[in-house]
Amino acid sequence: MTATTSSTTGTRAADRRPPALGGFCAPVLGIEIRRVLRNRRTLLFILVMPAVFFLLFGLPTHGEKLDNGLPVTGWIMISLAVYAAMVATTSGGAAVATERALGWSRQLRLTPLRPAAYVATKVATAMVLGLLGVLVEFAVGAASGVRLPAHVWVESGLTAWIGALVFAAFGLFVGYLAPAENVMQFMGPALAVLAMLGGLFVPLELLPDVMRQIAEFTPVYGVGQLARAPLTGTGVDWAAVANVTAWTVFFGLGAARLFRRDTTRV
Repeated sequence: MTATTSSTTGTRAADRRPPALGGFCAPVLGIEIRRVLRNRRTLLFILVMPAVFFLLFGLPTHGEKLDNGLPVTGWIMISLAVYAAMVATTSGGAAVATERALGWSRQLRLTPLRPAAYVATKVATAMVLGLLGVLVEFAVGAASGVRLPAHVWVESGLTAWIGALVFAAFGLFVGYLAPAENVMQFMGPALAVLAMLGGLFVPLELLPDVMRQIAEFTPVYGVGQLARAPLTGTGVDWAAVANVTAWTVFFGLGAARLFRRDTTRV
């Protein structure tokens, strides 16, 4: 009897051990990604709209050249790829607002899933959406006749995608800050304004001096400058790197703080 009891106790103790990586694993991530991809409205917003913007604003500039001889359509395509990744990752991160409203975060607190693993799953899902946004935008650009050197496609695409990490953190930050019913109503216009101020829709050279000075302090500015650098040949702008780093840290720390505050209540 004692041996049986000890064995049972040992089994229960083993069952209570925290999962590896706090519960972050491929099956959970796969379920999360499939759940997001089933949302047709989300896909329309993050994949179709930026591509439509390119067809509307990029195609009329076909044949125009930058100072280095590369097409203006390439500049527009890369800018809209940044916008697509920005919208996709922000939407993916902000999905936590809906889960909070539905009480899902309360249920997760009853499972072995660690808070850090939950946040990592959300960020990874957002980054997958961001990658899809960049790929779709580049595919539409290529199909529309954009021709760029191979290194520009690769470097600009990777920069637009990796740089979108700042917006995944932004989405989490807003998702833990705003009520679920107001998140997307706030995010849509806010992202459009940020894109405008950051020089994604209109070259900063065409804006007034005051607007240009403001643009350099927006989270969109750094990502856009770095993503277009392989095309324009301007090299690495360290001010842009500092911009992206600072905003990523700010939103990341803010999201972590709000997450701890939120989970202590549940």
